Amino acid sequence: MVSITEFYSIAGPVPFINVQVDADNRLYLDPRAVRLMEHPQPFAADAVRCADTFLDTVTGCIFDGSPPALRRGEALLQRFVEPWETRLGMSEAGFHGHGGAMLVGTSIWEALTGSVEPLVRVLILHQLEDLPLFVDGVDKDITSDVTTRIMFGPLARFTEHVVATHQEFSANGHTLETVRRQVWNPDSCEWGEAEFTLPVADGKVLLLVPTGWARPTLLMSAVRYYDTTVLSFAQMEHAVLSKDGKLLKTRKMDMRKQPGLEPGRDTILAATLRAFENDENLLALFKAFVDERFTRDDDEDAVAA
Repeated sequence: MVSITEFYSIAGPVPFINVQVDADNRLYLDPRAVRLMEHPQPFAADAVRCADTFLDTVTGCIFDGSPPALRRGEALLQRFVEPWETRLGMSEAGFHGHGGAMLVGTSIWEALTGSVEPLVRVLILHQLEDLPLFVDGVDKDITSDVTTRIMFGPLARFTEHVVATHQEFSANGHTLETVRRQVWNPDSCEWGEAEFTLPVADGKVLLLVPTGWARPTLLMSAVRYYDTTVLSFAQMEHAVLSKDGKLLKTRKMDMRKQPGLEPGRDTILAATLRAFENDENLLALFKAFVDERFTRDDDEDAVAA
């Protein structure tokens, strides 16, 4: 296997993730990481704007509630063609082709208009990185695929910028190719197409990903949310005061075995809604937990938490 810098004979530090060009890399584009990285600019800001306007548009269709709006909301989610250009993820784990994209989009739409709709209505679920916490079947691979397609425009412009500053991408027999790709337009809030001139590696167009945008695990995963914030909330729900006024809490490992608190998105959704009814936003607490560890550069501890 050959890395990007090896393939193009680039020496010195580079501003992109140095993945293998001839294989899938077990890294996943993480929308929370992109939001928190805040660089390189203007690409990070553009990518976050794409993510936010996309989900705002989809959830806006739910708020509208008219048949045309509902059809549009589902259709917007069915446009995630397979994102092989970044070499991220696992090809066998994502969706494949137009049919797979439609199935994934419909699954997300059915969750947003079904069990998860109460969270949409009260604006708890309002960012792209919230989806894997509540939607069955959406984990790091699907999240990465969806995020890549929504952020494709900023990623491609970043790639063009790097290519313009590193002549190695077009030297020594290496070629660039002008391609036309689907992009999300945050101004019109519609899918469209745009042309980009991108490098070709191992016979396929290559899309570069800025350093820090992809990770081996998601900062915001259902498992992490459950293990930290949801179980902590459940501990307080079941806590009792001893005779001497000490708060007694059940261990998390024991909480996991109690009926209604088993690991899974049903438990996560139910706890998030119960907390909201008591004026407590568990998702906001979880994001504060994740963000604090990220800004401390405590990534290894954050992933393990």
